[in-house]
Amino acid sequence: MKFASPRALYQQAIVRRGFVSDTAQLTAVEQLQRCHEALHNEAGADAPRGVYLWGPVGRGKTWLMDMFHDSLRVTSRRQHFHHFMRWVHIRLFQLNGTADPLQAVAKELSDDVRVLCFDELFVSDIGDAIILGRLFQAMFEHGMTIVATSNQPPDQLYADGFNRDRFMPAIAAIERHMKVIGVDGGEDHRLRPGDALPRYWVATSAEAGALESVFHDLIGDERVSAASVVVGRRPLQSVRHSQSVLWCNFADLCEQPFSALDYIELCDRFSAILISAVPRLGSEPREGRIARGTEDAATRVAAGDRELPKLAARDDAVRRFIALVDECYDRGVPLYLEAEVPLDELYTKGYLSFAFRRTLSRLREMQLQRFGKSS
Repeated sequence: MKFASPRALYQQAIVRRGFVSDTAQLTAVEQLQRCHEALHNEAGADAPRGVYLWGPVGRGKTWLMDMFHDSLRVTSRRQHFHHFMRWVHIRLFQLNGTADPLQAVAKELSDDVRVLCFDELFVSDIGDAIILGRLFQAMFEHGMTIVATSNQPPDQLYADGFNRDRFMPAIAAIERHMKVIGVDGGEDHRLRPGDALPRYWVATSAEAGALESVFHDLIGDERVSAASVVVGRRPLQSVRHSQSVLWCNFADLCEQPFSALDYIELCDRFSAILISAVPRLGSEPREGRIARGTEDAATRVAAGDRELPKLAARDDAVRRFIALVDECYDRGVPLYLEAEVPLDELYTKGYLSFAFRRTLSRLREMQLQRFGKSS
């Protein structure tokens, strides 16, 4: 089988599929081409160096990375970053008692694949930050090449996180072993015209909820239940569900202690997810300080020693909602939402405004006919 190079695949997309090129994408493609040539020992190529593509939403970063992955003739793995971290946590648990489990994980990865492709590299959890601080170094030491996408440059990852110094070695390793490329052609390509398919409604008291008819259209002849759904070991109350379609209220799905791993499980089980009673998510941030004597990781701190991020009232639920949208988008699982406010007013102020830009862009793309597992 003949594999085309990233440059050739990009040129084919422009000529045959009518994609619109921009200079930022061209710069990224050329760097991906160099990485491809080095990995395949083409004449004159330097040693392989990974690529870190960052920039605003909708600039084609994931598309470019996927083209690169499709061009490879060496062993590789392409994963959403949530999925990768889920695997890492499972392996670390299984390797409990090993002298250096992170080195063992890196060795196992390097024995399995030559190249790792990560989509949506984003760090918000102190546990992940501590793990990645050493894991990135170990993976590079074992000769792995990493290509990743992110909305942030490396030096802004986990920017406001507690104990960020534990993550700094990961940033240093990324900048040393990966070529950092900003991808911002100035246009969100997801907003290009397409056939609309409504998947977002503003609820009105005068009309029956839109999700009622959507649910019945999606389930066909499947059996319906209003019982809770067990996710992990926790019950999730549903409005109704069938074998392939889940309908929940926002409070049950995003205001309960579910995690990104639970949303991965839901996307494994259901081909469409409906969420009703979505409130206005943004609000004024509030001050916060760590309480006296609180155990924060391994360090005991006094009151006032550290300011907490200025979170808004629903920001914990918003983090879960962002994780859910990311998972559904990556897996092609359509989300149907009925909310109190229009989409552009869903989250307009708060600590998570930057992170929500990607979510808003993805929700807009979900309103197009082409979105879904069959697209």
